[in-house]
Amino acid sequence: MGRLRTERIDKWVRGRLGDTLVVETRDPLLVWPGAFPPVYGFALTEVAAGVLRPASGSSYAGEWFFGPHLPVAQWYDVVVDDAVVECGAWTLEDLPERVMLTWEPGVLAWTEEDEPVGLHARDPHQRVETLRSSRHVEVLVGDVVVAASDRPVLLLETRLPTRYYLPREDVRLGLLEPTENASACPYKGTADRYWTFPGPPELVNVAWSYSSPLPAVAEIADRIAFYNELVDLRVDGVLLERPESPFSRAEQRPGGERGVRSA
Repeated sequence: MGRLRTERIDKWVRGRLGDTLVVETRDPLLVWPGAFPPVYGFALTEVAAGVLRPASGSSYAGEWFFGPHLPVAQWYDVVVDDAVVECGAWTLEDLPERVMLTWEPGVLAWTEEDEPVGLHARDPHQRVETLRSSRHVEVLVGDVVVAASDRPVLLLETRLPTRYYLPREDVRLGLLEPTENASACPYKGTADRYWTFPGPPELVNVAWSYSSPLPAVAEIADRIAFYNELVDLRVDGVLLERPESPFSRAEQRPGGERGVRSA
C-alpha cells in the first residue's frame, strides 16, 4: 500500500472544529502515507482533552483522498459538545504514537501559523512557480479552437504537468458552460470558477480559474487554465503530447466521481 515517511517541520499548526481548538502544536511531524500528500501526525498530548473517543466503527466515512492510506491501529471519533466526527482521527500501525485528524473539507479548519490551509498540509518539497511568456498557445477540443493566446502565464508545479493560464479575453467562453464547482489547493488557494465543454465530447469541469490566488502565484489571478490531460494543446505550432498525471483519472479531478483536488 505504500511506505511511511515522516519529517519534523518548524510550524505552528492548529486545527479547529467550529470555534473549538482541538489540536495545536509548535513541533509538528509531517507524515507521508505512501505516495499521497502529507498530513500532520500529532502527539496525543497535543490534542485537547476529551476530544478523542475510541470509535465504535472501523472505517473512514469521508472522501478517500482525506482518509488513511496505510493500515490503521486505532480509530477515534472527534467529539466537541454535540458535534461528532465519526472516525475523524486515527493512528497507524506503523506509527501508533501519533494521531492524524481528517482534512475533509468543511470538517476541521486548519492553520499553519496564522494562514488558513486546506486540502492537506503543505509539502516543503513541493515547488510552485509562475512565469510570464509570449509563447503562442492554442487549446483545442477535436478541431475546435477553444482558446488562443500569446500572453500565457506558465505554472510549474512539482509532479504535475505545466499549466497554461490564459487571459479570459483569449478564451472563447461562449463555447463553455460555467458550473458551480470549486476546489482547494494548499499552494494556490481556491479555484472558485469552473467551466464544462458541453461537447461532443463533453468535458466536465475541464477549465478553471482562481479569482484570488495565494500571493505566491498571484500572476494567475482571473486567468483560465485547461486540463492538458483532456484537451489538445498546441504551443508555438507544436502539438503537445497529452501528459499522464493523477488528474488523468476522473476520480481525482474536481467534479469527478470523488475528486476534490485542484490542478
